[in-house]
Amino acid sequence: MANVGSKEKARNVLGGPLATCSLKPKTGYFRDGCCNTDATDRGSHTVCTRVTAEFLAFSKAKGNDLTTPAPAHGFPGLKPGDSWCLCAARWKEAYDAGVAPMVVLAATHEKALEIVPFEALKRFGIDLN
Repeated sequence: MANVGSKEKARNVLGGPLATCSLKPKTGYFRDGCCNTDATDRGSHTVCTRVTAEFLAFSKAKGNDLTTPAPAHGFPGLKPGDSWCLCAARWKEAYDAGVAPMVVLAATHEKALEIVPFEALKRFGIDLN
């Protein structure tokens, strides 16, 4: 299967090439540091965020503990300030609950727009100025 979200073709929500979200910790559905996606990414891990303690607590309460390391999967556990590719629906859920983390728009895949309105992402964009 071709990686339709490959770095060469991937675009961000601003219309430019998709930037790297984080290499430390290494993020992304493909663990390539980018919020790349394809048809196998049912969670749409497309929103590059800077996680906060408030968001991490929210996510854990929703059943997705992002703070506990899982060495078997190469996951170090997140701490406030880490950048991470979140599922677009989880970011939207956090946005609706008032606990959305900030977004790196240049590193957020355009596919996120299928789930999250651009205006919502833009409100939390940390790379606009």
